[in-house]
Amino acid sequence: MGKEFWKSACPHDCPSGCSLEVERLSSTRIGRVRGAAANTYTDGVICAKVARYAERVHHPDRLRQPLQRIGEKGAGEFRPISWEAALDEVAEAFLRSTQVHGSEAVWPYHSGGTMGVVQRWGIDRLRHAFGYSRQHSTICMTPAEAGWLAGVGKLTGTDPREMAQSDLIVVWGGNPVSTQVNAMSHIAKARKQRGAKLVVIDVYRTPTVEAADIGLVLRPGSDGALALAMMHVLFKEGLADRDYLARHTDFDADVEAHLADKTPQWAAALTGLSEAEIVDFARLYGRTQRSFLRLGFGFTRSRNGSSAMHAVSCLPAVTGAWKYPGGGAFFISWDIWQLDLTLAHGLDLLNPATRVLDQSRIGPVLCGDRDALAGGPPVTAMLMQNANSADVAPDSTTVARGLSRQDLFLCVHEQFMTATAKYADILLPAAMFLEYDDIYYGYGHTHLTVGPRVLDRHEECRTNHELICQLARRLGANHPSFEMSAVDLLDATLRASGKGTWEEATHRGWIDCAPSFESAHFLNGFPSNDGRFRFKPDWPSVGPYHAGMTALPVHRENVEQAKPEAPFRLVVPPARSFLNTTFAETPGSIAREGGPRALIHPADAERLGIADGACVRLGNDRGEVRLNARLVDTAKSGVVIVEGNWPGHAFLDGKGINVLIGSDPVPPKGGAAFHDTAVWMRLD
Repeated sequence: MGKEFWKSACPHDCPSGCSLEVERLSSTRIGRVRGAAANTYTDGVICAKVARYAERVHHPDRLRQPLQRIGEKGAGEFRPISWEAALDEVAEAFLRSTQVHGSEAVWPYHSGGTMGVVQRWGIDRLRHAFGYSRQHSTICMTPAEAGWLAGVGKLTGTDPREMAQSDLIVVWGGNPVSTQVNAMSHIAKARKQRGAKLVVIDVYRTPTVEAADIGLVLRPGSDGALALAMMHVLFKEGLADRDYLARHTDFDADVEAHLADKTPQWAAALTGLSEAEIVDFARLYGRTQRSFLRLGFGFTRSRNGSSAMHAVSCLPAVTGAWKYPGGGAFFISWDIWQLDLTLAHGLDLLNPATRVLDQSRIGPVLCGDRDALAGGPPVTAMLMQNANSADVAPDSTTVARGLSRQDLFLCVHEQFMTATAKYADILLPAAMFLEYDDIYYGYGHTHLTVGPRVLDRHEECRTNHELICQLARRLGANHPSFEMSAVDLLDATLRASGKGTWEEATHRGWIDCAPSFESAHFLNGFPSNDGRFRFKPDWPSVGPYHAGMTALPVHRENVEQAKPEAPFRLVVPPARSFLNTTFAETPGSIAREGGPRALIHPADAERLGIADGACVRLGNDRGEVRLNARLVDTAKSGVVIVEGNWPGHAFLDGKGINVLIGSDPVPPKGGAAFHDTAVWMRLD
């Protein structure tokens, strides 16, 4: 067969959700992967790791047959087993668990290995059909989501393609050069065609900070203070749009009085910026009508992250930037899809009384914490898809202890022998996205991207949908979705949603769900009860962990403070060539990243006698890790950066960085504070 390019879509948990063109060399092999030029967001641009996807889909270490554990949990010792026998084992374990402890003792668990409407969230049909424990998916965006909802009301905002019409673009808490390259292509258009300025705010000098006209490097957890000081300057210098505030927000004298003492001097002491930097940035923002805030996840992965997101989201309401093309703000577009998921996700089977377990608290859940278990029975059986929690979840020592329980039956459906897969009782080989059909949420823009199957299944791999249907039938499910193919479900979902057919969607390659300009800019009101942006949020309505949260834009000091026994603040941002631990097995990504390193300020290193390349230990009361040091003036003194969620085996003592991260829920809705950790550091 000659070379040809097939339409596809990136399935991974990245805001870009790229539309792809994949060179199909045969029914079992691909060549090049490129971005779809006709998609106005992807615009022909994709990241290097997906461009090299042939490395991953044809990797010699892919799982290829069902396996049954024969050694100790975590040792990774297995023997081959047939699919039929494996499915029988899983079904019998789920039935035993239900008979002894009730159906909530079974917990189907998923994460961001795929963002597919059917192949990821189809697992919910299984849980709803049998009353298994539900999942609160918090590990990625929940703190940011809570902060945005507190002010705006829904997860939508200015179309990110409008950045090309902006005169000032502020990337706050994101590193799109490394993690969302498409955003940079739209920013580049504005800089070239309009002379737009790019401001980047982060806690270290990322590649995006280096590319900016103005780069502001803060102390971790101080973003809310910067936003409050900016608002102080905007009101003091007459740069606030008081007519907009009166018509479209709940701003009042109480809010203005609250901001009166949030001076640049006050914020400078918290952020590490100079007063001049804060004032100059506030003036630039206030004097630019077409100012666009592109808000990332990074600055919200802190115990005060939701409050920080709310404070930052107040800025375009103060200046009225929402009124202008290329103005306003964007976080994610989760609430624009308007898909009828009743059939695909089994929502007609859902019992709202079934308990909900927090994805980020998998360690405490499996170790029997009563609060984490929501007062219900222990979890004694699991199916895990798209998740490598042993490396990715916080407090990974506790996760490992929970996965090691002898009374826990674990089935893992996976593509590689991950750290989590080694704990499985039954390990099943999973297909990759090029081997199945699905539609994906491109939550960093306005498209649903469409990914029809390109390749035949690898060896004995089965898709997530196939596994769910086959297991459900063994367990006695009686629901039409378990008899339907993925294409049948996708076609039915699109038709029920008024979005055409699967055939039409695959012909196009994507479905643009962009709201109108008026709706995206909230010109006819914000999606709140009274149509106003909320400076005074109702935190109890956002989430249950709202104690101590104030109905005002605030900077909270509830972070994990540095202290004499743990004087450094640790931040663990993504690496350019990984996506959590996805791509950590591909040669190209490993070669580009080299290995886990602690980025240490030279002044801190000199004080501790640490030379460049030396082995250091980082630790706290949760555990410790060993890795090599790199001395670089990239963050503030007292801050240590470790890029990339490297598998534990990449570290010098076999323990990954998340042994140091707490699993306590971020107020008010949950989530993990990955960038909010106090540690000690010493030369090994």
